[in-house]
Amino acid sequence: MKKNSLYKGTLQNIILKLLSKEVKMYGYQITQRAKELTEGELEMTEGALYPLLHKLEADGIIRSEVQEINGRSRKYYLLTDKGKKQQATQEDEMKSYLFNLKTIFDI
Repeated sequence: MKKNSLYKGTLQNIILKLLSKEVKMYGYQITQRAKELTEGELEMTEGALYPLLHKLEADGIIRSEVQEINGRSRKYYLLTDKGKKQQATQEDEMKSYLFNLKTIFDI
């Protein structure tokens, strides 16, 4: 992540939200979608993304599957049932957090 360290604490929430909307994504696709949605503000590095993907997989929140695309293996990540529940919970918490920040900063 290049531009804003505030994103660092929400990276897991961002990944889970993207996976909940796109069903399955590979790592580079996750970084590009986040960059696109934030108009270049969020630039995830591989060093930030892949350790978190591995942790989420180890915790049973996501799973991976490898597919052959044009003779190359590509690893896709998908939410598990546990991950879908966690994503929904974290999204509710994030919405509440953002509401409270907006309230504070709009005084």
